[in-house]
Order: sequence, then structure tokens, then C-alpha cells
Amino acid sequence: MSITDPAITPEPLERNTPARLVVLVSGAGSNLQALIDECESPEYGCTVVAVGADREGTGGIERARRAQIPTFVCRVADYDDRDQWDDAMTRTVAQYEPDLVVSAGFLKLLGPRFLTEFDGRVINTHNSLLPAFPGINGPADALNYGVKYTGATVFFVDPGVDTGRIIAQTVVPVEASDTVSTLLERIQVAERAQLVETVGRLMREGWTTAGRWVELG
Repeated sequence: MSITDPAITPEPLERNTPARLVVLVSGAGSNLQALIDECESPEYGCTVVAVGADREGTGGIERARRAQIPTFVCRVADYDDRDQWDDAMTRTVAQYEPDLVVSAGFLKLLGPRFLTEFDGRVINTHNSLLPAFPGINGPADALNYGVKYTGATVFFVDPGVDTGRIIAQTVVPVEASDTVSTLLERIQVAERAQLVETVGRLMREGWTTAGRWVELG
């Protein structure tokens, strides 16, 4: 299925086995851990079949190893150019036959071959209410701008920076006493809950799209 189509009705997701998730991380892996924990429930309908990172020594990879989930590291620096890295990422992830690829704090832009291979099956979570405050400084940008509400967004990944079709959003109020760290902490709590819920619903219920609108179920 392709998120570039004007309207999509996914195949019915009735299955005898859980949906297969590949999760990509660059840091501590708190979103990954939330998914791992939720996948322990058979009713959730998903399982994490692999965790990949773009660097060595990440907390996310360690969390996966403790959970006995297969891991891989694919560093850009190990390849002559981004095209070769894109090819390696695509081939590696394809080996796990994912139903959904979840970018959970993955700090590299995925390449064109990857997005073509897994078209309509790659999602990301961002710590602002997109399209406001894209990029790596979303909470700080929101605080500096003086907005009264921010939050988190789950969206389908496209070639842009945080520009894909929005699947779900959750709102977090900004308090007058907030610092970047206190605001970020509250956003992360809401973000983890939203990501877990959205991944499960996507895999159990499917979705449809019309233009940029995405409807779960």
C-alpha cells in the first residue's frame, strides 16, 4: 500500500500471528521499551522482531538485547555515501519482513530506497504538534515561541523533515514555570502512551486516507 495514493483501504488485518514491528532508535529507547512492554500482552496484536540503530552503544539496543530481541547497527560512517547506507538499511530491515517500521527516536533521515521498499509502512513520533516546530528542538522552540499548548505527533514518514501525513496527535499544556526539561518530560510521557496506542490500532484496525487525512479503523 502507498501513502501517496489519494485513498487507501488496507487489507483486513485478521491474522493468526502478531504484526511484526521493526523499531529504529538512536538513543535511550524509552519509546521502544513502552512498545516492548505492551507487546507482552497477546491482545495488543504486535511483536517487536528487531531493533536497529545508527550508532553503537545506544540504550535502545541494550533494552532490546535484554528482551532477547534481534538487533543491528547500521552506521552511515561505515559506507562511502548515503546511497550505500540507504541500500544497507533497506536490505537489513527487509530480512525481518516487517508489517510496520517504527522510527522511535531515530535521528537519521531514511533514504529513498528505504521509503520506497516500505512505502506506507514507516511511522515516526515527534515531540511537537506538527506542522509546528519540526526538527530536533521541538520542545525548546515551542517554549521560546510562547505557545500555550504543544504535544506529540505520530505520522507516516515521507522524504521531508517531519512533513508526513499525520496519524495521531496528543496535546500537552505549557506552564508558565516550564523549563525545556520539565516540558520535555511531560511531552515524553504523553508521547509514549500515544505511540503505543497508535501502533496497536494501526495493526489491529487498519486505516484509510483521503488527501492528507488519515483515519484509523
